[in-house]
Amino acid sequence: MIEDKNQQRTQLSDLGEFGLIDHLSKNFKINHKSTLKGIGDDAAVLEFNNKKIVVSTDLLVEGVHFDLSYVPLKHLGYKAVIVNLSDVYAMNAVPTQITVSIAVSNRFPLEALEELYAGVETAANLYNIDVVGGDTTSSTTGLLISVTAIGEVEQEVYRSGAKPSDLLVVSGDLGGAYMGLQVLEREKAVHKVNPNSQPDLAPYTYIIERQLKPEARKDIIKLLKDLDVTPTSMIDISDGLSSEIMHLCKHSDVGCDLYEDKIPLDPQVISTCEEFNMDSTTVALNGGEDYELLFTISQADFPKIKANPNFSVIGFMKEATDGMHLVTRGESRIPIKAQGWKNFNA
Repeated sequence: MIEDKNQQRTQLSDLGEFGLIDHLSKNFKINHKSTLKGIGDDAAVLEFNNKKIVVSTDLLVEGVHFDLSYVPLKHLGYKAVIVNLSDVYAMNAVPTQITVSIAVSNRFPLEALEELYAGVETAANLYNIDVVGGDTTSSTTGLLISVTAIGEVEQEVYRSGAKPSDLLVVSGDLGGAYMGLQVLEREKAVHKVNPNSQPDLAPYTYIIERQLKPEARKDIIKLLKDLDVTPTSMIDISDGLSSEIMHLCKHSDVGCDLYEDKIPLDPQVISTCEEFNMDSTTVALNGGEDYELLFTISQADFPKIKANPNFSVIGFMKEATDGMHLVTRGESRIPIKAQGWKNFNA
């Protein structure tokens, strides 16, 4: 057979991460009654003997997701677990087990891997989860870490349940992880020029911790249950607020008004944005890696959360035909576009 040398070649960057997932998974069919939810949310939902579990997997690649020149291995092991647990909590579930797989090159001694797994162990202990398996193999391109998280859920929450007139709510504050990364990258560049320089990171403690040692919001799931509030939709903020809002709107077939003056920002984020001459709203919208929970609630539940410092009501869901907009402090309406973390962009 003569090879067709003029085959069409589509660049992965043309699709982006989520477009690629949609394209590759479009022909997969659900064949088992135990699969309640497959590809397309923060985690899959399975049911066995009337008990529901959720399953989520994330892959972290050296040089793409982390830089070992400033990320301690123990922090990396911890973070690798946390990013998966966050997906489980975003389903309104409680994580119970994880598996951890690594591919590693021969430049890493045993002691380095011990540090990595010490971080995994710390996260497992703090979040009360069991490490039940995994795999190890060799790598010629650096370190790769894959974690699969399993959890239990009574009332799962999907991305697809938001309705017009629901309120858009976020936990915690946004933009800190991205600004922490900017500080670390700046100090790395300074160190290259002057290896004897000692960075003063004290003014950036909070945002650096948000980057190197994020926390999954297990407290929010318990708090919502105690308040008798069940979100109508939910997602975790890993790729940026704008991207996650677009996911909720797409899956729920709704629009949204996001209010700029309601976006929660820590003072250290604001001051560091000023130092770097960056717009704090842009950072909050597109920075990513905050691992806060973004969810919608019925207006009837607003009195239950309005006085709680863990929550900020930042928007209002509308009809899909109204589109998705950022309402600025000057009351201009700007279409929301996803400009956060994008895989496959060289």
